[in-house]
Amino acid sequence: MASRTSTLKFFALLICSLAIAEMAMAGDPDILSDFIAPPNGTVDGNFFTYTGMRVVFEEDEPKNFTVLKATSAEFPALNGQSVSYAVLEFPSGTTNPPHTHPRSAELLFLVDGTLEVGFVDTKNNLFTQTLQVGDLFVFPKGLVHYQYNADSQNSATAISAFGSASAGTVSIPSTLFATNIDDNALALSFKTDVATIQQLKAGLAPKL
Repeated sequence: MASRTSTLKFFALLICSLAIAEMAMAGDPDILSDFIAPPNGTVDGNFFTYTGMRVVFEEDEPKNFTVLKATSAEFPALNGQSVSYAVLEFPSGTTNPPHTHPRSAELLFLVDGTLEVGFVDTKNNLFTQTLQVGDLFVFPKGLVHYQYNADSQNSATAISAFGSASAGTVSIPSTLFATNIDDNALALSFKTDVATIQQLKAGLAPKL
């Protein structure tokens, strides 16, 4: 009986170890073809081309923080390729609020201006840096991070690469204060009052 129990415990530990290893390696699923073709479309060079970033060069600089994404939603040819892209434009004094990407790390490359960046790990350690043109910074997968252009005169532009065709973005302010989480629950969580929570929610409400 003891031997059988030990054997079962060994197999249970082995299965748990394999599951943890599989979770650690989890990302976009591998595909069994060169690419995933659209169900009812023609596959030619146009399918593998995305022109949505042209506006970065054709339009004036934005007045607010702007993200231009090339994920599988905007660029279907990325489906199954485990890559995506974003261009982040920061007018002076603007920020990309704290957020996470649940399905990928982010590798940010600063191409113009300066940028303050940071992330918080699972031990609540804050890692920050002030980036100069040509610098890269990695935000580990799933961790809360932000970017801030503290320069009061100049804009900043960065390019971010992701190891997923759909990295996902969870905005902390919007998730907490632009949804229907109970005001009392938020007030208790943040050790404040309901009136303060309602003011925060009002600040994030869409302007009509």
